[in-house]
Amino acid sequence: MTRAYVGIGSNIDPDENVKKAFRLLSRAVLVTNLSTVYRTDPIERPDQSSYYNCVVELETDQGPEQLKYGVLRIIEEKLGRVRSEDRNAARTIDLDLLLYDDLVLSKDGLTVPDPDILERPFLLIALAEIAPDLRVPGTVLPIRELARSAPRTGMEPLVAYTEEVRKESARGNEHGKGGSPGQGTAEGDRRRP
Repeated sequence: MTRAYVGIGSNIDPDENVKKAFRLLSRAVLVTNLSTVYRTDPIERPDQSSYYNCVVELETDQGPEQLKYGVLRIIEEKLGRVRSEDRNAARTIDLDLLLYDDLVLSKDGLTVPDPDILERPFLLIALAEIAPDLRVPGTVLPIRELARSAPRTGMEPLVAYTEEVRKESARGNEHGKGGSPGQGTAEGDRRRP
């Protein structure tokens, strides 16, 4: 099994769409952890609604292309994601494959590690929360060190919402593939800040 990290973001009905995406992802792969969900300012679009952003850790036996196009893109389509040339357009859901073990890959529209990890504090901080000792390929320091200097302006932790997503996921996963992300396992408890 391969450990991977996926970023989840939404600014169109984010309260519902992040939950739906998380639920669908938990049915498709083994989700082992969920960061805090953050309300964040839209990038380069002050006229847009705020985003909800978080990172999930998962385990999969699918290759990176299959995970991106056979799982993540399918979930985006189910939730009404419309892709355009505008990289910062509003969206119902955005699922990005951030890391896939220590793989370094750039082909056919798939770049791993995702270059936005080091550019977007909400990704860096969320990753450091659930995997503090992780080293992003091409960097020297563990992610917790990289996250220390990341600006937190424009980021609001949605603690109650995050717990709601975790509880809902735990109920929904009683018969599915997933577990209770970030709770009830030694690994999840160890990774909680």
